[in-house]
Amino acid sequence: MAGFAGPTAYLEHHRGVTHSLILLPLWALLFSWILAKILREPRGWRALYAVTAMSLGLHIAGDIITSFGTMVFAPFSSWRAGIGTTFIIDLWFSGIIAAGLMASAFLRKTRVPSIAALALLGGYVGFQYVQKENAREFGAEYAKTKAMKDARITAHPRPPTPFNWTVFVSDDNAHRFSHINLVRTESKRYQPGDGFIARIDSPYLPLAQAIWLTRTRYGETDQDFIREAWNSDAMAVYRWFADLPAFDGLSRDPACAFFADLRFLTPGREGTPFRYGACRDRPGAPWRLQPPRD
Repeated sequence: MAGFAGPTAYLEHHRGVTHSLILLPLWALLFSWILAKILREPRGWRALYAVTAMSLGLHIAGDIITSFGTMVFAPFSSWRAGIGTTFIIDLWFSGIIAAGLMASAFLRKTRVPSIAALALLGGYVGFQYVQKENAREFGAEYAKTKAMKDARITAHPRPPTPFNWTVFVSDDNAHRFSHINLVRTESKRYQPGDGFIARIDSPYLPLAQAIWLTRTRYGETDQDFIREAWNSDAMAVYRWFADLPAFDGLSRDPACAFFADLRFLTPGREGTPFRYGACRDRPGAPWRLQPPRD
C-alpha cells in the first residue's frame, strides 16, 4: 500500500512504524480491542492483549532475520535492524511453521507441538547464523588473498537451502561477490525443464570452484555523470536504503543512471528488484527519480 504514496514511499515506510518495538504496546492494544469486538470476548481486550503482543513481536522477529531491514525504533530512529540469516521466502522456515500448526490442530489438548515447532524454528535460525559466519569467513579469506585490508565482508542468504549464500567483499569503488554453496562438492548442472527449484539452486558453486564477479559503484565510463546522479537529491532516499549499491546501466534519452542494491541479486530470478535511476533532460537540469518499472 505504501507504494501508492510515491516512488520511494515503500522504501521509506515498509517495516517502519508498524514494525516498531517502541510502538508495539500501542499496536497490541489497538488490535486486541478490535479482536475483542469481533470475537465478542466477554472479558474485553485485556483477555487478548498478551497473545496479540506476542504475535506482533514474533512477526517483527521474523522480519529482522531477513536482509531487508526493520526500523525497530521508529519513529525515533530510521536505523534498520537486519540479521540477514534467512531468505525472504525460506521453504524450510515456512515448513516448520506449517508442520507445527498442523500438529497443533490434531493435538489440541497439548502445547507440545507448538513448543517443539518454536524451539525447532529458533534452532534452525541459529543454524543459519552459523552458516552465515562460515560464508563471511570464506569472503574474509578472499579479501586476505587480494590484500584488501579495509574491505567490508557481508553474506546474504539465498534460496532454496541454508547452504546457499552470496558473499560480498566491498570497498568504496566496487563489490566483488561469489555465489557459493557451503557443503556442495560438485556443481549442479541445470537444463531447461529441470524446474524452478533446480534453476534457482544450480548457480551456487562449491567453495573450491567459486567464481568471483565484480560490480562497480560508478561504472567503467561516464563516471562523473554516474557519480553526480548517485549523489543527487533525487537519490537521497535510495542512498539511505541501499546497502550494497552498484551501477546498473545508462540511458541517453533522457540521460539516466540506474542503480541496484545487490542484496537482492538472486541468480535464476529475472531482473533485480529495487532498481532506481536518476534522470535529467539536459546538462544542468534538475535530477528526477526514475522508479522501478514492472
